[in-house]
Amino acid sequence: MGKSSIAKSNMGKSSARQLRPSADSDLNLLVWLATCVAVMSFLFYYRGGQILLYGDAVAHINIARRVFDSKTPGLLQLGTVWLPLPHLLMIPFLVSTEMWRRGVGGSIPSMAAYIVAVAGIFRLVRGLLAPADKSDTRSVVSARLAAWTTAIVFAANPNLIYLQTTAMGEAVYLALLIWAAVYFAEALRGKEKALIKAGLCLFAACLTRYDGWFLAAAAGCAAIAGWLFLSNKPFGRAGLTKFLLIAAAGPLLWLGYNAAVYRNPLEFENGPYSAKAIEHRTQAAGNPGHPGSGNLPLATLYFVKACETNLAQNPWLGRAWILLGVFGFGLAAAARRSAAPAPGSSAVGSFAFWMPLALLLVPLPFYALSIAYGGVPIFVPAFWPFTHYNVRYGLQLLPAFSVALGLLVYGIVRYARTPHRLRLPLAFGVIVFVLASYATVWKAGPICLQEAEINMRTRNQLELQLAEWLKRLPDDSTLLMYLGDHVGALEKAGVPLRRTINEGNHRVWMQPRDPEGLWERALANPAQFAEYAVAFEGDPVWKAVHDRGFKALVVIHVTGQAPAILYATRPPDIPINVQ
Repeated sequence: MGKSSIAKSNMGKSSARQLRPSADSDLNLLVWLATCVAVMSFLFYYRGGQILLYGDAVAHINIARRVFDSKTPGLLQLGTVWLPLPHLLMIPFLVSTEMWRRGVGGSIPSMAAYIVAVAGIFRLVRGLLAPADKSDTRSVVSARLAAWTTAIVFAANPNLIYLQTTAMGEAVYLALLIWAAVYFAEALRGKEKALIKAGLCLFAACLTRYDGWFLAAAAGCAAIAGWLFLSNKPFGRAGLTKFLLIAAAGPLLWLGYNAAVYRNPLEFENGPYSAKAIEHRTQAAGNPGHPGSGNLPLATLYFVKACETNLAQNPWLGRAWILLGVFGFGLAAAARRSAAPAPGSSAVGSFAFWMPLALLLVPLPFYALSIAYGGVPIFVPAFWPFTHYNVRYGLQLLPAFSVALGLLVYGIVRYARTPHRLRLPLAFGVIVFVLASYATVWKAGPICLQEAEINMRTRNQLELQLAEWLKRLPDDSTLLMYLGDHVGALEKAGVPLRRTINEGNHRVWMQPRDPEGLWERALANPAQFAEYAVAFEGDPVWKAVHDRGFKALVVIHVTGQAPAILYATRPPDIPINVQ
């Protein structure tokens, strides 16, 4: 070959590289875009006073805060029902009283997780579809277009955009789910160190949501199957063993914590604050069980409907998501078969391609089983009882739907039987469909925001009114108060948790009661330990103080909530400024 030919060849390769931006440049751009979305949406919902609408978000923030702001501080304040990692991530940002009061400290980990999740889902699809032959421009362009489509579908979901501005744990868990799939996919492609990273993501997921336990079990089974049945083993026995031990460490750690502290390793599952216990109390009060309880097909239907409502407010568009998702996986499989790799190439095998994607579908069986047999209710507006409760759980399948539409675009562009003149219009049509679906969500309002507004409206009204009275109490006074239902009143008032005696101020390992605990002693003799008591009719403080003759300074009535009563417990009454 002459020098001129070599030069032309090199120039052609250089031009091709310039026309194909690197994965790093795509990823950097995507991270910047996701950061802008996270920050701008946070500012929007913060100005609207909507980041603390969820009672659970307020509870998460205050569980984290009481680890250091309590009369009995320490890690035992983390409790048992909710897993600890989201609270531990919030603690550094809640040291500031202002970031605690305004909820900002709880939003920061969620926003960071959103950005990390967007980057992860792009990397997952780009890695799975990357061709072995980098000179195959059509395959490279198809993979890049699919990765961008997936990332946009995921990042632009209105419900995820709202939830990542709050202290709810969905964004953190989704980030860990996605990156567990990313590293698992890379491990199956022969990068054994990635398997340890996948194990660490699963460990963290297991300490974030109980979904992670099911996910870790599924990933463990997939890893064992890959090691046993693949002729070219992607990792060795030592790597597999480390992965399994790391993934199992999260559940074992939590079981051990519950056994040591509560004398019951399953306290989170069958204790007095568990989902099952709450359901039993609800049924004992004469209320029917939630839809799907004991009925697995019906439970599955409710969860799938929750997924649809997180993707589109129009029911036909919601059903279309499911059809297009199934079609996307099928078309991607056909496209991969039509582009059979050359002998000896390092193209991703079927197992290594499909197993990481299967992990994204784990929420479907997990939530179906949880609704049917775990005491977890989901209410959707379209089905009886025609209201909103835990609709946000449907977001757990957003990564799977996002990847499915990315694969659909990949199949349209890459599949040889798709007429060339229709490829780009069809791919563009997928984006138009997503925009139309999300437009219906924005028009009606994100269903997760609606859920918070509907279920927490009267509760927030009560806490706002109570907070105004709590602000008037002397700064050195102590309050006796059950925090399980209305800790938000203290947060809104800026009253430090260490000024309260609450149900967390006792030795939890003393079961069923701790007679020497601060909480129990204060209930037995309120005037000895606190100047004021905040009682909600029917709660432990109300039972302890309502018939002792203490002066009720104010009684707050809000429809749908138990009356709140502020008592002065020490005669002569300590004056309170009511001006």
